Amino acid sequence: MIIGIKRLFLIVFAISLVGTLQAEDGYRLWLRYDQIKNVQLLQQYRAAISSIQILGTTPTSVISKEELINGLESLLGKNISVPNNGASILAGTAANSALIRGAISQDDLSKIGKEGFIIRSLKATQKNRFIITANTDIGVLYGVFHFLRLLQTNQSIQQLSITSSPKIKTRILNHWDNLNRTVERGYAGISIWDWQKLPEYIDQRYIDYARANASIGINGTVLTNVNANALILTNNYLEKVAALANTFRPYGLKVYLTARFSAPIEIGKLKTADPLDTEVREWWKKKIDSIYTYIPDFGGFLVKANSEGQPGPQNYGRDHADGANMLADALAPHNGIVMWRAFVYSNETPEDRFKQAYKEFKPLDGRFRNNVLVQVKNGPIDFQPREPFHPLFGAMPKTPIMMEFQVTQEYLGQSTNLVYQAPLFKECLEADTYVKGAGSTVAKVIDGSLENHEYSGMAGVANIGSDRNWTGHPFAQSNWYALGRLAWDNTLSSSQIADEWIRQSFTNDIKFVEPVKKIMLGSREAMVNYMTPIGLHHIMGTSHHYGPAPWVSNAGRADWNPVYYHRADSTGIGFDRTSKGSNAVSQYAPEIARMFENISTCPEEYLLWFHHVPWNYKMKSGRTLWNELCYKYNQGVDSIRGMQKTWNKLEGFIDNERFNQVKMLLKIQEKEAVWWRNACLSYFQTFSRLPIPVKNEQPDRSLEYYKALRFPFSPGIGGNP
Repeated sequence: MIIGIKRLFLIVFAISLVGTLQAEDGYRLWLRYDQIKNVQLLQQYRAAISSIQILGTTPTSVISKEELINGLESLLGKNISVPNNGASILAGTAANSALIRGAISQDDLSKIGKEGFIIRSLKATQKNRFIITANTDIGVLYGVFHFLRLLQTNQSIQQLSITSSPKIKTRILNHWDNLNRTVERGYAGISIWDWQKLPEYIDQRYIDYARANASIGINGTVLTNVNANALILTNNYLEKVAALANTFRPYGLKVYLTARFSAPIEIGKLKTADPLDTEVREWWKKKIDSIYTYIPDFGGFLVKANSEGQPGPQNYGRDHADGANMLADALAPHNGIVMWRAFVYSNETPEDRFKQAYKEFKPLDGRFRNNVLVQVKNGPIDFQPREPFHPLFGAMPKTPIMMEFQVTQEYLGQSTNLVYQAPLFKECLEADTYVKGAGSTVAKVIDGSLENHEYSGMAGVANIGSDRNWTGHPFAQSNWYALGRLAWDNTLSSSQIADEWIRQSFTNDIKFVEPVKKIMLGSREAMVNYMTPIGLHHIMGTSHHYGPAPWVSNAGRADWNPVYYHRADSTGIGFDRTSKGSNAVSQYAPEIARMFENISTCPEEYLLWFHHVPWNYKMKSGRTLWNELCYKYNQGVDSIRGMQKTWNKLEGFIDNERFNQVKMLLKIQEKEAVWWRNACLSYFQTFSRLPIPVKNEQPDRSLEYYKALRFPFSPGIGGNP
């Protein structure tokens, strides 16, 4: 009997172990490299690829070799040999191979720059041979990742002729991570930077982080919060930063830091931080020289100054150009850059917050050093579910303007909502500024092509934390992926990026890929509908930004209050930013200003951004504004319920762990969508005094119930970077 129990225990243990081994926790991201299931395609790949030759012995070349061997052996389920010549795949720089120089022209190589790559199929006797080449080792690594992506997504590798180079020079993640490991607006656990154990202890997660970024072309990381702590610039911390930089370097990932403007006072013991003071300038010069002794390829600084209480040059009667130029002058000998954030607004300024960044920065155009980029959020307020493009894009032709997107979902449902952000990113990038006529898109502004700038940049506020799957929600990984892919090539479509990510992260089975892609591509619009339809904005809960609170009117400053933005009253709703209101429209090119100014031509998705609209205004659908608002909120809820139904039909296509995780999160998302709809309509109804159409689902709780809700458990610490 005892023996029988032991045998039973061992059998159960073995079964549970197998289940554990087969489980998916999301840690591998989009780099799973599971064996290809399409038998015919697998045979084709196996026939075409049997060996590799990697040229070069640098750390980056070694990584390329390991990545290619491990990737191919896992995907193909066979051993890959590494002969000295005659391999199926030859990867390396042209400088290291006469064969590559003979196959790839110097003209082609000159077009791809330092980070681009070329992948070509060559006919060698009776078999194809593949060349992966670039001008640098990091370019080769990017090419290796691209080649493996082709296999992961089951693409044809016959007659390859791929030439690819990044459109943006600086492609970067901004971590809002604090030195105590809390993460501002972080929804996936604590910071992955374990400062206590650094520099001696290098967590495998740091290597995997660098590898994931390299696989999508991200080449920079800002380790610390824009609400900066001067301690990061002390020698004790610089030793730790250097250890991370050393780990990241072979993957082409540069380290940047946030600079607290008052650091000369806080850690330098000076009496001032005036950027025109000789002692202050000398202090920064010595500090930056010191940083480069620790980190020879240090990228530079990201700075938040004179915004939301942060110190800056205006404390001393100076302007943003004075502050940025002081740092830029000290960084220039080391080829470092300054990314100076344009997210500024003042409580003392009674004018529309929409206009403040433009008014402060536009007059400074031409005054910044050439190694200063002004980093601008995609919209004029603050990472809302939908915003018109920021009027600073195109307004400073003499200054490189850098994009700042938010990957972490501060205003997009945080870690519980499935919201694929590529459509949001694309909506902004494809917006036409008209500053140099039709076709002057935001994408052309930030990639430098519109004004021929040397420097260009795109940043994303990271959604990465210590959660095993990196981003909390499994689908939030797609937003990290989308940022990297669009920073490399902004012409990619949201659909293409989603297709790539699904196939690499889950399966190539078209019965799974297509419905999930449909979920992803519709998710952002669904979220806009159940949160902020028709141009509503900034109506979320105070401080934590979790859930609806359009009734809040007692926050510490006027423009922290939702009532400041929606301006609902008995006559209508919306912020009048036309020439009869705040005149924010005047900050755009005339073609755009005219479009937004006229209520008849203003796109309805931005209507309440620019107009205070009567409740009975007739929309294009034929419904009144009030009925359209009710319709949109219900449409948003219905969309999430549709997503649930679609997802529930996909059980069995992927691992149970991630399937059930998403299933539970979609249930939460439906609950939150209903909450948003009911709370907002109940509140706005107190102004419209109109009934919610009978065919619409009615609120099942009172407005007082929603107003009384409190959320002490909401993740992401307070503040508003």
